[in-house]
Amino acid sequence: MEISNGIVWFLIGVVFIVAELVLPGFIIIFFGVGCWIAALSFWIFKVNMTTQIIVFIVSSLVLLFALRRYSMKTFTGASENDVDDNYRDSKIGKNAVVTKEITPHLEGEIKFMGSFWRATADTQIGEGDSVVIEAQEQDDSLLFKVKAL
Repeated sequence: MEISNGIVWFLIGVVFIVAELVLPGFIIIFFGVGCWIAALSFWIFKVNMTTQIIVFIVSSLVLLFALRRYSMKTFTGASENDVDDNYRDSKIGKNAVVTKEITPHLEGEIKFMGSFWRATADTQIGEGDSVVIEAQEQDDSLLFKVKAL
């Protein structure tokens, strides 16, 4: 029993699609679709192997360069900045309790929303004192700037 070129192209395409699920990068999937297009070209037009390889390469690269950027925007969802900035701002102005003393040049710790966070302040604030959150550091989302109440 002879296996046709179309079946081989189809199965290689399936392997590429499965590989994309294991190694997400949204590149390999286009080569899987290119394999399926090569399989279709064999089944419909009965083209030779050289033409099948050319169809595979051209269709894969055209799909990759034409659709990857658009597909990435569609499937990746909202960016971190769109989502986290609203959450970041929701902490500003809220009260917290100091759990480790904060001094002007050393970080301390606060308890806020049931979690412990690192904090800085311009003045010394003792353990157990209440503070208000003034800002959250842009570079370190686990660090708050606070001031005493």
